[in-house]
Amino acid sequence: MFERIGDLPLHVLVIHVTVLVLPVGALTAIVFALVPKWRWLLRWPTLLLGLGSLVCAFIAKKSGEAFVAAVPQLDQLVKVHRDRANLLFLFCIAFAIVAVAAFVLLGGPTALASGKGAKENKSRPLEILVSAAVVVIGAVVIYQTIRTGDAGAKAVWNGRLPAK
Repeated sequence: MFERIGDLPLHVLVIHVTVLVLPVGALTAIVFALVPKWRWLLRWPTLLLGLGSLVCAFIAKKSGEAFVAAVPQLDQLVKVHRDRANLLFLFCIAFAIVAVAAFVLLGGPTALASGKGAKENKSRPLEILVSAAVVVIGAVVIYQTIRTGDAGAKAVWNGRLPAK
């Protein structure tokens, strides 16, 4: 199921979406947590990108495992990449959890003149705790996405491109 789309390995296609969605989702969530005035605009994108990040990471992980199973000689080449990807997947689980928590718990004003849609904060300490969790795990997801992608690119391309 996670091996191919047509004649192309699914992993090669999915990683491009994953490398886009994870950092964009993390940055959106960080802005959502830190800028209360924008929460009315970013509430749903934060939730959807947080959950979408987990889905993308899961499909990238499973398709990577299927790719290595189909081409066993890659196993040693991608060891560092695989280890970093496994850690990234765990961070994506945590990110999805804090994105849902932020969606539910963080309040903010609305853009409507009537005030409809405004959401009250539950408590200031809870808002600080959830916001801090979003910022920390969001930054970790961005960092680990870069590390994982770098390890994968080095495994595939190191020594294969002509020198400048």
